[in-house]
Amino acid sequence: MSQEKTSFVYVTYIRSTPDKVFEAITQPEIARRYWGHENLSDWQVGSDWQHVRADEQRTLQLVGKVVEVSPPTRLVITWANASQADDPDAYSRVTFDIAPYQDMVKLTVSHDDLQAGSGMARGIQQGWPIVLSSLKSLLETGEGIDVFAKPKAAA
Repeated sequence: MSQEKTSFVYVTYIRSTPDKVFEAITQPEIARRYWGHENLSDWQVGSDWQHVRADEQRTLQLVGKVVEVSPPTRLVITWANASQADDPDAYSRVTFDIAPYQDMVKLTVSHDDLQAGSGMARGIQQGWPIVLSSLKSLLETGEGIDVFAKPKAAA
């Protein structure tokens, strides 16, 4: 019996170019400025990718494979916690669709094949909005936001 699956889709519009958005996702030196992590790969179909914390410990947090790459409009990767790298059922799929939209870019991130109710499914519902807001901020203003910020306690 297979586990129930769920998905998450986030759409944002960014005053930028498809090339700059694609580079921000795939270039470690840019990703660290808005994500606090680096995405490491040669970005060839079938290659490994790693999501590494951009700090002194350099903790490997996520792993996967490059499924599809069409710069600068589309990137598809598999996605799993590094601790679950050996479990094929732990992998989900992330698609970045980057489309020109007048003088900006429409970025659609679709995260599919998530195990419903899993920690990963809950985590990405909180994570993608702040990460993509930080990406938008970086590309539009030159500065990302603190993706590790916590809500302030109610006064």
